[in-house]
Amino acid sequence: MPDDLQRLEDWAAPLLAKLDAKERRRLARSVATDLRRAQRERIKAQKNPDGTSYAPRKSRDQQGTIRRRAMFGKLRTAKYLKIRTSPHGAEIGFFGRVASIAKTHQFGLRDRVSRTGPRVQYEQRELLGFTEHDHTLLRDTLLDHLNDGL
Repeated sequence: MPDDLQRLEDWAAPLLAKLDAKERRRLARSVATDLRRAQRERIKAQKNPDGTSYAPRKSRDQQGTIRRRAMFGKLRTAKYLKIRTSPHGAEIGFFGRVASIAKTHQFGLRDRVSRTGPRVQYEQRELLGFTEHDHTLLRDTLLDHLNDGL
């Protein structure tokens, strides 16, 4: 995938260089919004970027049964999955307190279930990542923006 991103960047760089800072920022916001929507839908479907399903949760509720609701319901909202843009690029990610929760799941790290609870090894569940659909979406958004400017 990094090679695909590099090829896309090499292809887009000369086209983006012709845009002024205001246009680049507007394009970055448009691309970031589309990508955030795609990431949110993938998280809702409980899928990793490679198409595999998330590892099932192991936590139990008060009665000792495993909860069956979808994971990351609040985490995928715009309140937590944020966009930062500039004329030089766009960032989509988790910032602040929730970034540590997302990082734990993204990389499958050890963390406490609660403040005084035991330390648990979490399964890796990739919340953010590029899919083939995201590459196509990025390219199409860029082409649509450039065509509108002509």
